[in-house]
Amino acid sequence: MKQILVSALLWCLAASAQQRPRLVGISHIAVRVKDLNAARHFYGDLLGYQEAFTVRKDHTAVIEGGLPQDQVNAVFFKVNNRQYIVVMPETSPDQPRYVDAAIETDDVEAMRLYLRSIGYAAPDKVERTPTHDLAFHIKDPDGNSYEIMQYTPESLSVRTVGKFLGDQRASHRILHVGISITKQETADFYLKGFSLREFWRADPSMSQLGTKTKKAPPPGPLYANLSNLKLPEGDDYIEWSLSHGQSANKKGPASGGGHIALLVDDMAKAVEFVKAKPAWKDYARAAQQEAHTGVNHKWQGNFFDPDGTRSEFMEPDTADGLPSPMSHAPYYPASK
Repeated sequence: MKQILVSALLWCLAASAQQRPRLVGISHIAVRVKDLNAARHFYGDLLGYQEAFTVRKDHTAVIEGGLPQDQVNAVFFKVNNRQYIVVMPETSPDQPRYVDAAIETDDVEAMRLYLRSIGYAAPDKVERTPTHDLAFHIKDPDGNSYEIMQYTPESLSVRTVGKFLGDQRASHRILHVGISITKQETADFYLKGFSLREFWRADPSMSQLGTKTKKAPPPGPLYANLSNLKLPEGDDYIEWSLSHGQSANKKGPASGGGHIALLVDDMAKAVEFVKAKPAWKDYARAAQQEAHTGVNHKWQGNFFDPDGTRSEFMEPDTADGLPSPMSHAPYYPASK
């Protein structure tokens, strides 16, 4: 009887040690740029975000902006008190423009241990970042990078709550990060490691709202090409662009095409707000800006930074007032 009680106690301790902590939101999306001042013109002057703090080349951080590019490792443009667009000057022109996304947890060490307990690689320890957060870095099986992070009382974000939040912001919230995946193994990583909750899926047979001609089903088996999955304890989400066939066999990480999605209440007003700014007059990619209703029946508008990274505006609700159409096509072929 005593042995049974000890075994039960050990099992309970092991189970509690492997419990996943909360994953509450996306805290940043980081992109790489060739010209920092050109990026400032886009993210600052056009989209309206202020530089809250800067990580310098010596990996120390200061609460200020405007430093010259040769002194800068990363600039944090503040979207709201918990979210940032991080702009990093390139060190080589062949580097991918998308860098990573950061996911906020309330216990970063517990998340590190949890990932290890279910068989995924995680670093040996949590590090303190230059902005005084706690964090570690991981990659999905396709090479997309993530920072798992936790704010602390000393965080620059905590110390600057309520600051650097001007009225020129085109959006007040990062809605999702968009990344590419190429295999079921990667999908499983998110479903098991992050416990993501899918709320929408699309396939190539689906059409944008208002399309009169229905798409012909593509030849061969039908597989999903888009999926939206919320973090388990929040409303921010990760959007998968699922590649198949030859597009899924390209060498290197699938992370090169990552994008930023920003929530807007009214697309027409948001686009008009941006176009009314003085920075629009010399916005080099103005001809690429467009807005449309997607296959999820929501309005979305696209703006591109000087390096081509897409910032997607999106409304919260469908344009027709009906639920977004949902595909039930599988992500990838079933394992044999």
